[in-house]
Amino acid sequence: MNILDFRGETLSRRFLRQRLPRAAETHADVERRVAELLDSVAVGGSSVVADLTERFDGVRPETLRVPAEALAQAAADLDPEVRAALEETIERTRRVAADQVPTDVRTELGPGAEVTTRSLPIERVGLYVPGGLAVYPSTVVMNVVPAQAAGAQSLAIASPPQADGLPHPVVLATAHMLGVDEVWAMGGAQAIGALAYGFDDAEVLEPVDLITGPGNAYVAAAKSLVRSHVGIDAVAGPTEIIVLADATADPAFVAADLISQAEHDELAASVLVTDSQPLLEAVEAELERQVPEAAHAERIRTALAGSQSALVLVDDLDDAITVVNAYAGEHVEIHTADDRAVAARIVNGGAVFVGPYAPVSLGDYCAGSNHVLPTMGTAAHGSGLGVHSFLKVSQVIDYSRPALGEVRDHVVALARTENLPAHGRAVAIRFEE
Repeated sequence: MNILDFRGETLSRRFLRQRLPRAAETHADVERRVAELLDSVAVGGSSVVADLTERFDGVRPETLRVPAEALAQAAADLDPEVRAALEETIERTRRVAADQVPTDVRTELGPGAEVTTRSLPIERVGLYVPGGLAVYPSTVVMNVVPAQAAGAQSLAIASPPQADGLPHPVVLATAHMLGVDEVWAMGGAQAIGALAYGFDDAEVLEPVDLITGPGNAYVAAAKSLVRSHVGIDAVAGPTEIIVLADATADPAFVAADLISQAEHDELAASVLVTDSQPLLEAVEAELERQVPEAAHAERIRTALAGSQSALVLVDDLDDAITVVNAYAGEHVEIHTADDRAVAARIVNGGAVFVGPYAPVSLGDYCAGSNHVLPTMGTAAHGSGLGVHSFLKVSQVIDYSRPALGEVRDHVVALARTENLPAHGRAVAIRFEE
């Protein structure tokens, strides 16, 4: 792995933004091609989506919408051990999501003057579940559960078809377990276009109001391009982990966690920040030992050797915290003598994992937290997927005549200042005799 020695440096925001490792933004390079593809989906509907599915996935489904019996069969055939794991993941994720549901807030500003802030569910949501190098039933859970907790009325899942023309059976089984019966065998940018625009030719897909879920560079570019039509959760980049560790950390644990994230794909970012050179060297040795034993060793080696991954050496713990907050990573792990105190100082992180027994892979599956998280430094201003992602806020203003009279002159004065006299007139006319 690349080694970055920041000892003796002044760790300003500008310095860190220029020097910290980061995956290249690949979606910008494909936007032109994706824009053309989306235009064809908007005009051509389901037949174009089927054509593109055959072109990119090598299969043409008999129907894009997955039949109900295929969902039920996938659930019936699900391995009992996998079912038990999914049931536990669903239950824990539901418990956390239930505690995220906000209540309406009524603010009384005076007699007859009140404003109620309401949180309302987004009505129809499209949930994207990627395929490709791996199968992601956990992503079904992470998308569906908070949407259901928010009260979304209509959910549609899109996931790439396998050789049999259907999405992966474990994805189908998970959708069935969660009570989602609208699943579409389509992936990539064409799936995002279909969810955004809908179609009503050979098959009927109603357009959605919001699209959530991770995907590759083509999915990210498509989400970026359709957000003038629908809401999106984020434009996600490659997955990433940043580990903050001191001399007390177990190098075998740290190396295993860096490897686990690099396993996703060759663009995955794995970063270690430490003030201990002996720990850095011990982690290097563990990587040399553990990587050859991994099932996806070549993919992992490529990711760890990439410019997006590095071992970063700093002067002290304060500098390490500064680096982690500047990186604003998707996943942050803390392996220090006082994990909780350090974690309390991490203000930019999609999800923060505290101590040696809270690895990122726990959050991927059974922690109860959500694993759809901001990447590419966007944790500095963005949030992971949650109930809030599927809500919109609306305010109800209820004033009586006397209550309006209390602020009549203020409205008129501000309207005059902004040269919008009709605004003031709309209030004043209500008090003319």
